[in-house]
Amino acid sequence: MTDVFALHRGTAPLLVSVPHCGTALPDEVRDALVARAHAVEDADWHLDRLYAFARELGASFIVPRFARYAIDLNRPPDDTPMYPGASNTGLVPTTFFDGAPLYRDGRAPDAAEIARRRERWWQPYHDALAAELAAIRARHGYALLLDGHSIRSRIEWLFEGKLPDFNLGTASGASCASSLREAATRALTVPEHTLAVDGRFKGGYITRHYGRPDERIHTVQLEMCQSTYMDEAPPWAWDAARAARLAPHLRRLVDALLQWRPA
Repeated sequence: MTDVFALHRGTAPLLVSVPHCGTALPDEVRDALVARAHAVEDADWHLDRLYAFARELGASFIVPRFARYAIDLNRPPDDTPMYPGASNTGLVPTTFFDGAPLYRDGRAPDAAEIARRRERWWQPYHDALAAELAAIRARHGYALLLDGHSIRSRIEWLFEGKLPDFNLGTASGASCASSLREAATRALTVPEHTLAVDGRFKGGYITRHYGRPDERIHTVQLEMCQSTYMDEAPPWAWDAARAARLAPHLRRLVDALLQWRPA
């Protein structure tokens, strides 16, 4: 473990990443934010707990310490918008998911501060992610990456209406083999939950950048509605009953990834 992330190295060809799971705020970031931001409402709450079972199945697991308000680990280093034409948050977000400002007047980070954060927190996470994928590929001949996310089911600033419960992203099929995309889709097709494949969330920077099927690295992103396992209002509490109902579906997805083999 470092002060930036915790990495568990497993034995299977799968790495699970949860880049928005962190909730800590460095003091210098906290001091510049509006008071509302201290509750880090836009975190991907509890995903380290939700995916903990994957470690028991042999998966590697990387979990960041700091909240996305410090820096967004799932955005490109040059801050190119992930979804042109739609509402986006950037490499260093300056708004909440409802568009309200994150920073106190005059305290938004300048270019030098953004560069400092990128070097201090973004780069170590991605160095570790890339190194672990390379090590997995060297051991197994290929590597799989599951990038786990969650979000409130209704955020009008980001998308219209209610989001499907499960949102599988494969960069429109470019980040993994078609047979893996099909296996993941089958695993998530269940009567209890709605599913979209490469819809509003096609995969962020991690899925798009590391998904290189021709180099034997295959990635998928799962964006889930938080209503499937927790309360979508402060204090963002874990709901044991809903999480228990969700668990078999996530287990089926991870099992499908582990059982898949490249052609």
